[in-house]
Amino acid sequence: MRFASLIIELIRARPRLVFWLVVSAQALLWILVPTLFYASPPGSIATVLAYGREYQVGTHLGPPLAFWLADIAFRAAGGHVIGVYVLAQLCFVVTFYALFKLARSMVGPQHAVIAVVLTSTITAFAAPGVEFGPLVLARPLWALILWHGWDVIGRGRRSAWFSLSIEIGLLLLTTVAAPALLLLLVGFALATPRGRRALMSLDPLFALLVVAVLVLPYGIWLLRADLFALPALPATQDGGARALLAAELFGGLLLAIGGVALLALLNTRRFDPRPDDSPSVVRAPVDPLARQYVYVFALAPALLGCIAAGVFGLTHVLGGAGIALLMVGLAVVMATGDVIHLRRQRVLRTAWAAVVAAPAAVVMLSALVQPWLSPTSLPTSLPAKEIARYFGDSFERRTGRPLPAVAGDPELAGLIAMGASRPHLFLDVTPARTPWVTAERFREQGGIVVWRAADTAGRPPPEIAARFPDIVPELPRAFDRMISGRQPLLRIGWAIVRPRGR
Repeated sequence: MRFASLIIELIRARPRLVFWLVVSAQALLWILVPTLFYASPPGSIATVLAYGREYQVGTHLGPPLAFWLADIAFRAAGGHVIGVYVLAQLCFVVTFYALFKLARSMVGPQHAVIAVVLTSTITAFAAPGVEFGPLVLARPLWALILWHGWDVIGRGRRSAWFSLSIEIGLLLLTTVAAPALLLLLVGFALATPRGRRALMSLDPLFALLVVAVLVLPYGIWLLRADLFALPALPATQDGGARALLAAELFGGLLLAIGGVALLALLNTRRFDPRPDDSPSVVRAPVDPLARQYVYVFALAPALLGCIAAGVFGLTHVLGGAGIALLMVGLAVVMATGDVIHLRRQRVLRTAWAAVVAAPAAVVMLSALVQPWLSPTSLPTSLPAKEIARYFGDSFERRTGRPLPAVAGDPELAGLIAMGASRPHLFLDVTPARTPWVTAERFREQGGIVVWRAADTAGRPPPEIAARFPDIVPELPRAFDRMISGRQPLLRIGWAIVRPRGR
């Protein structure tokens, strides 16, 4: 007699419930972990907030939408970074909802939820998904585009054109990789008879009009900034290094899908003592065009993204790992066949839970154990709230004004820019990147210059002293980290640039 666990029965009878349980649990996990174990935001969140505070139409970091949304979420949470963490997980939920809807239209709800369960083990959606920015916001938009793109191309639904046009416009306002990704979709449509038929109607013209309206302000900014150009191609002697970079990025993608590979391996006949006694989940035959659609968008963004990153010297896959690996789980389900046998159910459940929990466990252990093992501190161990509060209060006590701007060490300045008065970030090394504050305006309105102090004297580094020759250093301020361990106190040297006339 075949035995099917409760999970298998839920997949068969209530696939939508399983989807929401899996996605909600993982989203909640990655709200709680950074909130409890990060003393300062990870990655470039502080910079994203500093740029979002200015509401610029465009910057050297790219289109503005992610920066604006980050600032809105931060303000909505009362100036707490948990608002950004929640926003990042909303992106995660929308991404997987769109993936589920796309998969359901191709392979049915039962196989669709299996695809979601597999995709949730990809590490690109774990800790990196907390670091909200353009790469994270692009994921749900790309997933929605793939879903509605299939509705247009594969199912002939003209009503999906409006949603598709909005999503395309928002993607163009999110990441510089958008044109390359959209070219893949257009290329697939042109290569298939049904796709060409969809493009021959008037609907694409109306969609282009909607897209143009959405991206017009950013397009005008690009023209004025003279940024309609690709990065420089590598010199001949750099070809080997760039090829190695592309190979390393591709290797990183393979490691990220290790959980998918592990679950697929454990579900093979080789590890099943009773291969004929396992429960199965059946689907109807798949549309051949759907199979092509899934395979193309499971492989092309990853391969071409790694090649483009190598050619242009990017530090990440073009579009981000989340976009490159979004369709991997569905591709595995598609390749498995119309009948999926779920063997060794207890082992599969345990392995899935371990793979999903492993990145969170690594984050927690790093935060708790690493300070006792190494004198090197984690970037997320800096006491962001205390740093911002101290320097904001110090400036206001001395001058009677809220802190207007902060300069010096970019990492420390970014954390202070998250303070209560939300001072402007001034990158004094590259002032063109923060056009909202010029050197003259900084000297006129005043601010604080900060640096990492090497000793109790707190002398500024030579480069900071050269850019701010008139500053008088204060006594360095020492801060305790969340867990000190073997690490020395964090000493921050600082100086006040008083407003003119005060």
